[in-house]
Order: sequence, then structure tokens, then C-alpha cells
Amino acid sequence: MISKPRRRIATALATAALGLTLLTGCGDDVDCGLDQCTVTIQRETNASVQVLGVEAKFVSADENTVTMDIAGEQIQLTKGQQAVDVGGLQVTLSSVTSDAIQLEIGR
Repeated sequence: MISKPRRRIATALATAALGLTLLTGCGDDVDCGLDQCTVTIQRETNASVQVLGVEAKFVSADENTVTMDIAGEQIQLTKGQQAVDVGGLQVTLSSVTSDAIQLEIGR
């Protein structure tokens, strides 16, 4: 039987490993918390980032709507719209500028 101190250490290590797994793939254009990331993608053809184990790729945009390819699925996001479920993630469009778009992606 495992003693309580060893069990606590094992639990702490498992929690730390889970946190690192969730943060994997977060880069300069991705700011991650424990279960959600803010993603900034340039409005360029084929611009993309890796986040929470999936690729988020810019397709097109206008003033309020963005078309993205996330986890191989093409979706349209509208500013102010509720989160869209794609690839097991919740995706929300935060902002659209002439240079970049910003998304919130969470589990």
C-alpha cells in the first residue's frame, strides 16, 4: 500500500504533467492558462498556430466574420457569437483587425 506522503507526491506530479500537456504547443502567438488559450493569428494566407494539440489555420475574414480551419474542420466565427465546438475544443472570436484576428480556444 502507498503511504499518504507518497500518494500526495504522485498526485502532485500527475497534476503538473497534465498542466504541461495542456500548455504544449503554446508559442509566441499563443498565451495559455490551465485550460484556455488566447491565440493571435496574422491575416495572411496559410497563417497558422499549434494550440492545445491542434492546428488553427486562418482562411479568410471580413469585418465581423472569420473562416478558420481548426483540427481539419472549416468553421465560421462571428464576433460576439457563443463558442463553437470543434475538435473537442470551444472556439470564440475575440477580435478582428486589419492585421490579425484573436481567438479564445479552450477545453
